[in-house]
Amino acid sequence: MRWVVALVLVAACGRGADVIVVGSKNFTEQRILGELLAQTVESVGLRAERKLDLGGTFVCDAAIRAGQIDMYVEYTGTALAAILKEQAGSSDRKALLERVRAAYAEDGLLWMAPLGFDNTFALVVRRDAEEVRTISDLAAHPGEWRAGFGYEFKERADGYPGLARAYGLEFAEIRIMDLGLLYRALVEQKVDVVAGNATDGQIESLKLKVLVDDRGYFPPYEAAPVVRGVVLERYPKLAAALGGLGGRISVGVMRRMNYEVDGEHRDQAAVVRDFRTRGVLAGATAAQVSDVGDLNECWLVRAGADNVPLRSARSGGFGR
Repeated sequence: MRWVVALVLVAACGRGADVIVVGSKNFTEQRILGELLAQTVESVGLRAERKLDLGGTFVCDAAIRAGQIDMYVEYTGTALAAILKEQAGSSDRKALLERVRAAYAEDGLLWMAPLGFDNTFALVVRRDAEEVRTISDLAAHPGEWRAGFGYEFKERADGYPGLARAYGLEFAEIRIMDLGLLYRALVEQKVDVVAGNATDGQIESLKLKVLVDDRGYFPPYEAAPVVRGVVLERYPKLAAALGGLGGRISVGVMRRMNYEVDGEHRDQAAVVRDFRTRGVLAGATAAQVSDVGDLNECWLVRAGADNVPLRSARSGGFGR
């Protein structure tokens, strides 16, 4: 009987004392950010166990609250709307961050400094759609456009349901699609508008256009590591290393990493290592790295922006 008890205790612990379990949601950006956290863990001499591609928002949230993972990257707007079931009420980034920080802290979960980019939802159209510039322009054509959405965006309160009410949107058809097929469907004219994210690499590489959220419907979706407080207390060097990631990734940098994985089919670990060693993540804050400056132009030339493969490995982060 004692052996049974011992085995149960070992199974409950699930890992050695100095192993940090890093999770992520199931889309490209999240896997990249999960890898970034894992490499940060390893940089301070700890072992990282990767549980990337776990699932959507609710799966990752349940996992960290159950102690099955120690950290993952979450988005402020998602935490507020999907997890806490609250309305943003304003677009004040600092106020929203403090609200989710306070609520999560009650459960022993700590929000680190935001990484530096806001991955807000974005309605994306082909660049030749000259009649629309804003979401209000789109609403002025009720029943004329075909939309492609991921399941979670279609169903989440802060996704299509709230957006449709705010703008009075009506589509001729809404197709629920695998996230990796959305941009292909748009380029191949199977749909006319898709719901993507601001950091999707295909927006620039496929020369697409993001419609302006002219009524400010979407709240801030700042990305930040969420970590179990007991882990930070036990490993202060890790807390410092994770804190050092704050403000290091601009929207442009995140788009480039996403595209290198999706468009060039590079290994996400290699992409993260490259960006860390080049100093893009290690040396310059997001404010110092232009989203559309020389770095971005060099990257697009190297990626061959005029001849970009349409294949995408589950890009588009509706699992936020």
